Amino acid sequence: MLELILGGARSGKSRLAEKLAADSALPVTYIATSQALDGEMTARIQHHRARRPEHWELLEEPFELARVLREHAAAGRCLLVDCLTLWLTNLLMLDDPARLNAEREALLACLAELPGRIILVSNETGLGVVPLGELTRRYVDEAGWLHQALAERCQRVIFTVAGLPMVLRGEGL
Repeated sequence: MLELILGGARSGKSRLAEKLAADSALPVTYIATSQALDGEMTARIQHHRARRPEHWELLEEPFELARVLREHAAAGRCLLVDCLTLWLTNLLMLDDPARLNAEREALLACLAELPGRIILVSNETGLGVVPLGELTRRYVDEAGWLHQALAERCQRVIFTVAGLPMVLRGEGL
């Protein structure tokens, strides 16, 4: 099963994804895309680590998400990716449009082939005002296009607000 969980900052999307992964009763591999590039992000990473069960496997991959998914997806296993917008940011910061396109296409191409349960977490950024700055506008555009493409491929899509999940597609919770 392929699931996409969207929501704003501090909407409860990661907590929901972690609950779904834990409730699956499958072995869980948590794929973290963030990079601890400053103190604030280091604190966020520590908060997420403290919340996760210690027996979950942890993989940290800021760029080659499709490769990691292909290598670790298996029947009877749950992969939880948190989060796609940080992954997208990492690729945008490389300032290499060819690399961004290649990694995005590799991700979209591999999803249908992956066995097991895959839970993807991402920040919904398209609900606010149009941001100032070319890079920020590009980020919002790229995230929106990625979310649309992922939603087409996922069996379940959930939007979280104030810790409350709203199922947009697929089986209810």
